[in-house]
Amino acid sequence: MAVLPIQLDRARRTPLAAQIYCAIREGIEDGRLAAGARLPSWRDLAAQLGVSRGTVRVAYERLITEQFAIGLGPAGTRVAERPSRSSTPEWSREVPPLPDLFHEFGSAPLAFQMGVPSQDAFPFKLWSRILTRATRGAAAAPVAYPDPRGDPELRKQIAAYLGLARGIRCSASQVLITGGFSGALGLAIQGLQLGRMGAWIEDPGFPLTRTALGLAGMSVAAVPVDAEGLDVAAGIQIAPGAALAVVTPGQHAPLGMTMSLPRRLALLAWARRSDAWIIEDDYLSELQLKGRAAPALASLDHGGRVLHIGSFSKTISPALRLGFMVVPPEQGHRFGEVAACLAPAPAAAVQRAVAEFLREGCYLRHLRRTKRLYAARREALLHCLGETASDPVKVQATAGLVVILSLPDFASDVDIASRALQFGLAPAPLSPWYMQSSRQQGLLLGVTNLNERRLPADCRRLLELTR
Repeated sequence: MAVLPIQLDRARRTPLAAQIYCAIREGIEDGRLAAGARLPSWRDLAAQLGVSRGTVRVAYERLITEQFAIGLGPAGTRVAERPSRSSTPEWSREVPPLPDLFHEFGSAPLAFQMGVPSQDAFPFKLWSRILTRATRGAAAAPVAYPDPRGDPELRKQIAAYLGLARGIRCSASQVLITGGFSGALGLAIQGLQLGRMGAWIEDPGFPLTRTALGLAGMSVAAVPVDAEGLDVAAGIQIAPGAALAVVTPGQHAPLGMTMSLPRRLALLAWARRSDAWIIEDDYLSELQLKGRAAPALASLDHGGRVLHIGSFSKTISPALRLGFMVVPPEQGHRFGEVAACLAPAPAAAVQRAVAEFLREGCYLRHLRRTKRLYAARREALLHCLGETASDPVKVQATAGLVVILSLPDFASDVDIASRALQFGLAPAPLSPWYMQSSRQQGLLLGVTNLNERRLPADCRRLLELTR
């Protein structure tokens, strides 16, 4: 058993568990604690240091979460073979850097491209009039620093919309306007101040979420999903000391299933027990093409552990860079202070325009129209693929805005997606969404910007590339 000469300084403000963790980690990194060495039991180390067993347990769980140690149950805790020296996730050698996987930013959307709303369904004339009025109003407003939490009227309208459409009872004081999803995620990470703690993410899951958590210094644990969404029991087993979970319960990204009620309740119970946080990425909001969208996870949260993130990128335009986050009531003031120190919310005119778009009912009418349009386009795509696809390519419909083409293991979805761009097609490869090495090969086909006249030819061309 390894001998741990740990010196605790009770006069320091650093928690004792953090001091124990740092001392053991330093011993592992400088080689004093060899791989495979057994660490003292909670009881023995607690007695040696004069602390509670719970303090030692917190330190050990953090070491296990960050892969410096391995918990073996009755066999104790041992130093891991290869402790990770960086919490920044690594891409596999077969996967190029993320920007290379998608069509060039700023260009007009191509067939099958994900994440961009329909270019022919948005009421541009109406929006132009609203934006012009908002711009004039912003120009005539008194010269002053804007509220760092966002335009008060927009926050009020978002709170009203969320109560109606997502079942979230909140006030404007809980809503913060952000620069899209990435701005909201950054604000959440900074506001929670979790440092180098562990985080659960769905596997597969949105690659940029994984990267953002890694860049923030968090240790990311990939938790599998099944037909009911995130496997909470697996998460507890894989990373029991995690302090955060980032989930897409409304419609899993990218597979499309809705998290079941038992899983939602289990996730909320875990957060309460562990004093952990949940970030709900409600990226499609109520844009559900199969039946009525389930209420948001935050609508079930009575313990103040869920931060709800949404945006207007999939419903109005990603060019707005307009998102929002809803925090528990007792966290509103704190997050407002954090927002004042970070990047500001989008321009006042844009915020005022979206507020009017919501207030006058234009947004809900637009959503109803686009849901009908997207459902029809998805059915047309499934029909075309059904006529031309053959084994071993499988077609899978989701409840969201994507159809999945599952490919055989020997295929390279990254290579197929790259070659498809030469023909004006922009499917996204599925494999980079996986964190573990067992990556499923597949193509994600967006349904929002399909041209039904060209669709049969586009499907034939895409399927030819998969053979």
